[in-house]
Amino acid sequence: MNLGLGTYAYAWAIGVSGYPPKRPMPLLQFLDKASRYEFDCVQIADNLPLHLLTDRELTSLKEEADELGLDVEVGMRGLLETMVIKYLEIAERLGSPFVRLVIDTRDYEPELPEIIKIFRKLIPVLKDKNIRLAIENHDRFLAHTFVEIINETDPDWIGICLDSVNSLGAGQGFYEVADKLLPYTINLHIKDYFIRRVDHNMGFEIGGTIAGKGMLPIQWLLEETEKYNKCHSAILELWPRPEKEIEATIRKEELWVEESAKYLRELIR
Repeated sequence: MNLGLGTYAYAWAIGVSGYPPKRPMPLLQFLDKASRYEFDCVQIADNLPLHLLTDRELTSLKEEADELGLDVEVGMRGLLETMVIKYLEIAERLGSPFVRLVIDTRDYEPELPEIIKIFRKLIPVLKDKNIRLAIENHDRFLAHTFVEIINETDPDWIGICLDSVNSLGAGQGFYEVADKLLPYTINLHIKDYFIRRVDHNMGFEIGGTIAGKGMLPIQWLLEETEKYNKCHSAILELWPRPEKEIEATIRKEELWVEESAKYLRELIR
């Protein structure tokens, strides 16, 4: 299993809506960071949308990644048939074995029958290009719904991008989600987290941590994932909370990437 760096590990440096950095991290700098911390691959997600790049920029991306010895994985958001096909073409060009897909956008949340219909229409394209789709478990659906989507389409071409935290937004705990989705997982998002009771005892708060510092049983997760022999990569993502100033947040984020990379390299290599 490859160890990868996702663009959501540098969300603050790249730019979060409402928190603009003075100098947003460009794509080639992100590649340099991945090489510096000895990752095997990068996953470029929707916070650095690849469909906005020119042909020349895509060529430069591929050349730089090859020069640095990095494989490239492609990510996108929004189950729109024409856009998915566009990203499959980009994935083919960049050598990505799959496209990681978040189904929903802010303006488009298709219902289950429509989702299955679109995926069925895409399967011939996936076969033609020999590229799979990895559906990320995001907040709206329970784990069993993702299983239904896969079994109603084609498990050979549609799989899961298992994110370790997202399903908390659907009211499901990690172990329940892992139990259902690990057999279909072709890509893993390592995003460590904490859940703790607030000081007045009236509720809980959830936040991110450096990998290995939180509640995520990372070694167990990697071992269980390996048993199915389907997962291509484990991708680091992070949830650092913002500081008062964005530049301080970006410095914290850099530290979290460095410390997380050290921890994960020990586990995976």
